[in-house]
Amino acid sequence: MSKITAAITAVNGYVPEYVLTNQELETMVETNDEWITSRTGIKERRILKGEGLGTSDMAVPAVEGLLKKRGITAEEIDLIIFCTTTPDLPFPATANILAHKIGAKNAWGYDLQAACSGFIFGLATGAQFIESGKHTKVLVVGGDKMSSIINYEDRATCIIFGDGCGCALLEPNTEGYGIIDSVLKSDGAGSQLLFQKSGGSVSPATHETVANKEHYAYQEGQAVFKFAVTNMAEVAAEVMERNHLVADDIAWLVPHQANKRIIDATANRTGITSDRVIVNIERYGNTTNGTIPLCLWEWESKFKKGDNLILAAFGGGFTWGSIYLKWAYDTPGA
Repeated sequence: MSKITAAITAVNGYVPEYVLTNQELETMVETNDEWITSRTGIKERRILKGEGLGTSDMAVPAVEGLLKKRGITAEEIDLIIFCTTTPDLPFPATANILAHKIGAKNAWGYDLQAACSGFIFGLATGAQFIESGKHTKVLVVGGDKMSSIINYEDRATCIIFGDGCGCALLEPNTEGYGIIDSVLKSDGAGSQLLFQKSGGSVSPATHETVANKEHYAYQEGQAVFKFAVTNMAEVAAEVMERNHLVADDIAWLVPHQANKRIIDATANRTGITSDRVIVNIERYGNTTNGTIPLCLWEWESKFKKGDNLILAAFGGGFTWGSIYLKWAYDTPGA
């Protein structure tokens, strides 16, 4: 009997219409386009506008588009893993809210929180349900409404983050395609360098925490950068070395879109040339859990069946990880 692997069989994404440019940010904080671009590679990011709209509202069109492309109904989904740092509510799980909105009546689900590494962790987790034979259709969603936790008076964070959502469907494969290996890591020693100070059980919301702006994302930029630039690159190299892969074996590097310099460092460490590195940070900024699935969505037509892809991410906590997968299909009409 052939070994079962978990293959991505469809991807899709959604980004809000509103474009927040560097020029608009110049009117909000002390910064300028040249400074932002040279340090991050970001020119603009998307922002979800509208009263009462949350992360699930970006997931709905992303998932509905995926189902249409794959030619299946929501009722065929077995499991939804929603990777997010900005859930609609502390509870219930945004996965369950999404399931209700799209009519996935036969799916169970849960949220996975690993900051910017969430989608990588979610793919690796979803793969286990496929490989075990427990499920045949696992939906992994990665999305964040980062604008909901960003202080637009804080130059250290407001220039970086945007809103967006992407998703991937995992199904069984016996031809050797799909997720081949993963390296996942975390280290809580970095928890105070990139985090949200209040709003959890340690520091519940009060008038004081709100007044002190403790419900926004906070980061020590230089410390986070130094850790990320080394570890995201190392874990990508590690998964390649474990599978006896060299740069020429890799069709595409799909890096988390946190900072163009971190992306370049990862490419340099693995030896993968820039023409095979997927980058859309200039248009979307860092959408946290949304970056990698949005990259897969935008580049889907360029992927060929059998292509070797390396996915790599780094997030607050700290969390970081990499996945090696073989792409399982050619895009119709591409």
